[in-house]
Amino acid sequence: MLHIVNFLAFQQFTGINTVMYYSPTIVQMAGFSSNQIALLLSLIIAAMNAAGSILGIYLIDHFGRKKLALSSLTGVIVSLAILAGAFFGQSSDSSNSLYGWLAVLGLALYICFFSPGMGPVPWTVNSEVYPEAYRGICSGMAATVNWVSNLIVAQTFLSLASAVGTGPTFLILGGVAVAAVVFVILFVPETKGLTFVEVEQIWKQRAWGSSYDAESLLEQGNETS
Repeated sequence: MLHIVNFLAFQQFTGINTVMYYSPTIVQMAGFSSNQIALLLSLIIAAMNAAGSILGIYLIDHFGRKKLALSSLTGVIVSLAILAGAFFGQSSDSSNSLYGWLAVLGLALYICFFSPGMGPVPWTVNSEVYPEAYRGICSGMAATVNWVSNLIVAQTFLSLASAVGTGPTFLILGGVAVAAVVFVILFVPETKGLTFVEVEQIWKQRAWGSSYDAESLLEQGNETS
């Protein structure tokens, strides 16, 4: 069950609330000195996040939880690489406005990829995987870890960017996203189309050894993803 708690931590440590909380600041770091432009661009990013979350409602049952998370994380990694490249380029040539727009593109792509996938998927899986007897306490633990992770990311982003630079900070977040891909592949089960009882059997199989019935259910979940 701790795997799902870690999944929610990865949701935060890939930087979503860094982007949401600090998007006006990031836009200004990218070279847009006007407060009005920074706020306008951040509002557009927030609107994209809302639209992406609505899209995720459709995709999560048609695409599958695990595949959606992996495709989302792949896009997040590419977006963070673009952001890092934009800030590295700006540090070497601050007069070129192209790098500022490249950073805005990276932010927009990040939201486009994150919001339909890594936004809803961890919470959806979190609601499906716990045995009934422990669902309340496990869900509470997961929410606590998520918000503590949120606090850590929010409180350290500006300090880290000041200490090592904005480009390297986004590279660090990209490294976390790569680790999240490995984590999802290894530890996150596909729960699409499975009942609570069937998911519980999957966890029993993983904890106590193989059984034919549980193994069949796991294969069924992966095939329907």
